Amino acid sequence: MAILVIAEHDNATLKLDTAKVVACAQAIGADVDLLVAGDDCSAVVDAAKQLTGVRKVLVADNAVYGNGIAENLGDLLVSIAADYQHMLATASSLGKDVMPRVAALLDVAQISEVVEVVSEDTFVRPIYAGSALATVQSLDAVKVMTVRSSAFDAVANDGNAEVVSLDGVFNSAVEFVSQTLTKSERPDLGAASVVVSGGRAMGSADNFAILEQLADKLGGALGASRAAVDAGYVPNDLQVGQTGKIVAPDLYIAVGISGAIQHLAGMKDSKVIVAINKDPEAPIFQVADYGLEADLFDAVPKLLELI
Repeated sequence: MAILVIAEHDNATLKLDTAKVVACAQAIGADVDLLVAGDDCSAVVDAAKQLTGVRKVLVADNAVYGNGIAENLGDLLVSIAADYQHMLATASSLGKDVMPRVAALLDVAQISEVVEVVSEDTFVRPIYAGSALATVQSLDAVKVMTVRSSAFDAVANDGNAEVVSLDGVFNSAVEFVSQTLTKSERPDLGAASVVVSGGRAMGSADNFAILEQLADKLGGALGASRAAVDAGYVPNDLQVGQTGKIVAPDLYIAVGISGAIQHLAGMKDSKVIVAINKDPEAPIFQVADYGLEADLFDAVPKLLELI
């Protein structure tokens, strides 16, 4: 039996998270195939076949897969499920949309947000907003899983996998209408090596400008706590936390963030955490590698002068 990883992409670029899910698949210990389902996605296929450890790249290139409609992708995955003992996707909006449907159609239990592989049927996943870890065993014939990519290092790009085209086309009654994408010159929040996040203490959307300057100087991405997003300071696609994006950059700078468990669940695996907060009792200081007890409106401008 083999393992199938669902590639995360935008029809032009293969997302780094895919290489991290491949690393998780390799830890399970079987042949790894990669599914690229999209529309006019030859550039993605070229990148996918270079991932180290991938045996085959299965390609479903058709307009019905171009927008990531779960019904279409789910039916496609079910059609080839008999060849695989594990089916993995990143715990992104796509993975959270498609994989539960696949699990339901296969009548198996999904294992969500895997952060560690114990054996081919036993995995570790966070529970209670990341405050505890559960070790779970699945006896299902097919293990349908989403993987927290921040818990794994990406594989290299020195492979040369075989490319196989899939003929089946599954087109549901669901119709794609439109999507609105946020465009930014900054790195993607989930893949950035540096993340600068602001909390409710920023006070307004205008005040986030100083964090944007800091992020730009460091070549990083801008993030925010749920409180800042709920207050309307920044769009919700910048939210870091249990109900937002899970990040694990080399450097995470938390500015005016108290450190609620909901937020910590999304960034506590960062390699270096720096916290700036005027409240010495803020929970964020308990997980921070470096803490600065100061007013952010004094500290951040001084930091900008030093960079």
